[in-house]
Amino acid sequence: MIKIEDFIEKNILAIVLFIVLAYMFSMGVRMYWPLHFADVQSMHYAGELMINTNDGYFFSTNAKDIIDGVIAEDKQRASAIDASPGLVLLTAYATKFTSFSLDTVSLYLPAIISSLIVIPIVLTGRLLGNTLLGFLAALLGSIAWSYYNRTMVGYYDSDMFSVFLQFMIFYSFLSVVYKKNFVSIIFASFLVFIYPYFYPQGMTLVYAMYILLILYMVLEYKGVISNEETAPYKDGAISLYGSITLLSIPLMITLPIETRILLFIIFVSVILAKKLEEKQLLYLAVASFVAFLFFGNVFAVIWSHVVTYADRGVAEGSLKFYEVVQTVREAGAIPFATMANRISGSEVGVIVSLIGYVLLVMRHKAFLIALPLIGVGVFSMVGGLRFTVYAVPVAALSAVYLFFFLGDRLKENVADKKQQNIAKYTFVILATVAMIYPNIKHIQGYLVPTVLNKTEVADLDKLDDIASNKDYTLTWWDYGYPIWYYSDTNTLIDGGKHTHDNYIISKLMFSDSPQQVANLSRLAVETYVDSNYSIVSDRLFKDSKKSPKQFMEDLKSENYKLPEKTRDVYLYFPFRMMRIFPTVGVFGNINLKTGKPERQIHFYPSAIAQQSGAKLLLQNGIVFDSAKGEIELGGKTKKVQRFDVATLGANGMPKVKSQLMHMDGEFCVVFLQSYGVMVVMDRQTYNSAYVQMFMLGKYDKNLFELVVSSPYSKIYKVK
Repeated sequence: MIKIEDFIEKNILAIVLFIVLAYMFSMGVRMYWPLHFADVQSMHYAGELMINTNDGYFFSTNAKDIIDGVIAEDKQRASAIDASPGLVLLTAYATKFTSFSLDTVSLYLPAIISSLIVIPIVLTGRLLGNTLLGFLAALLGSIAWSYYNRTMVGYYDSDMFSVFLQFMIFYSFLSVVYKKNFVSIIFASFLVFIYPYFYPQGMTLVYAMYILLILYMVLEYKGVISNEETAPYKDGAISLYGSITLLSIPLMITLPIETRILLFIIFVSVILAKKLEEKQLLYLAVASFVAFLFFGNVFAVIWSHVVTYADRGVAEGSLKFYEVVQTVREAGAIPFATMANRISGSEVGVIVSLIGYVLLVMRHKAFLIALPLIGVGVFSMVGGLRFTVYAVPVAALSAVYLFFFLGDRLKENVADKKQQNIAKYTFVILATVAMIYPNIKHIQGYLVPTVLNKTEVADLDKLDDIASNKDYTLTWWDYGYPIWYYSDTNTLIDGGKHTHDNYIISKLMFSDSPQQVANLSRLAVETYVDSNYSIVSDRLFKDSKKSPKQFMEDLKSENYKLPEKTRDVYLYFPFRMMRIFPTVGVFGNINLKTGKPERQIHFYPSAIAQQSGAKLLLQNGIVFDSAKGEIELGGKTKKVQRFDVATLGANGMPKVKSQLMHMDGEFCVVFLQSYGVMVVMDRQTYNSAYVQMFMLGKYDKNLFELVVSSPYSKIYKVK
């Protein structure tokens, strides 16, 4: 009688069935989000649920340009094809050659691609001689907290490939170890060749896994490491030195792809000819490895990552700009609980996974190759949220491996032989379900909104009808990519280009001089285009012979000489920017010579929690006494200069009732009645462009023209 384990391992149909079932489970869980919001019309546009990640519009815009045959003038807008050509081209061709719209493809592609992670997880289990282990790990790993967050329906980003292809590479490296045949080496090389075209940011981890693979194989070849599960070196040194040589070539990413493919073909032919002696193969392998270190740009890549995540302050140089990495949550340190939840769904879960990984390495030493993946997940406590996702599939395999190990111990202690397997598999399945459960609960609660709502997109569509694709829309970088996609205009900063020019946009939003806003908008755009899309701030302050502060003051003059107009410029003020407005201010509120803040910005939007007569208690703890014209802030009483009540009228324009309270008041209060939001702010911030032009609808008609208005956004054209 054939045992069920033997049947599974020897029957290819059983393995295929496991993969199909795991894939259906992953896709089914991911359908929870679109089904939940199927009837929420504010999240739909043109009959389709919109995507829920800003960066998705970066790739969608480039795909749309390819479909429409458009060549973007702004090279930043056209750079998505360089960032992830695989994603952009796959999206464009899937739209072009199927009946689905670009919006539909962008919405569902993340779930379709990312669910393929079940394939290498199941096959890794098979390498261990336990396909059922791989299947159960695939159920967990495909929907674990962090992996789900970055690959759910609507999360259209190159992240859909990052872990899937990386774990495919890990599996292929294991295959090289376990099988030691040329087919495995060729398969692994192919995956390494294509990986940079889908997620080049992950090459550092591929480098690390490759180095550990080579180290492991050398130690195994020399007899330092023994592993009964792996195949022997039947072809002598060919498996070892052939792996080093051939896998080095696709990793030499600074060489043209044509050169690498040619070298690969030549070396495959040389090695397969079996005319080289072991010493010659050794020399070839060493030369290839050294070439990989040089042409793979290994040290420069690793150093760039270290510098990026170590930098937490203002940029060094003659001028000190505030760096965006300090405000990005993904790049900040996280506590153990957050790391644990995102990798395995719970603190207990991640501890189980780490114990399982240690046990897995002790019994299958080749899993040391996965150390960079599990290690970078733990590193997330220092490096930030984004690193947790890489550890997910390894953690899932490790946890289920521990369950099987404990299941075997349980089996040994069951006296009734007929009940032994039942006890073992019941324990393993229940333990796996217990690991899956908190992740499912997370998914049910993780109901993220779309990037924009229906009205906001309609506003950008109106701008598309008004503007040319040569025009520019200036706003904070969070909204750059959606502006590309829906309004077909260009931006100065965006989700990928937010360096020193954040200073320019921050100054525009916080400026209390309409003339300065108009002049700086025109000057920034024309300088950007004229300088071949270089960083505007660097160019402006380099060309100016005055200090940055004096230069900005000069822009307040109506006599400031501006470059000739070549295109229109628009200013986009969205309601949703209110919650991050103080953060926006940080980038412009800086003395570029010293790197220190110029002033303290006060901007506190909140809702009324309680009212007692004329006293209003806000949810953030601030008390506003509308009779006395005072606020209680931080235990101190401050005078209010002005109190405005703004109510939305036709087409979203506010009707404002203003009351002067104290001429010497330090603060102003604006009650946005239609939104139920009360904002306490300092006087200078009250006079800023964002507050005046969006919140109060006041603007200089000689300088600006209101072209789009709704409760969610105001768009002005610079005359």
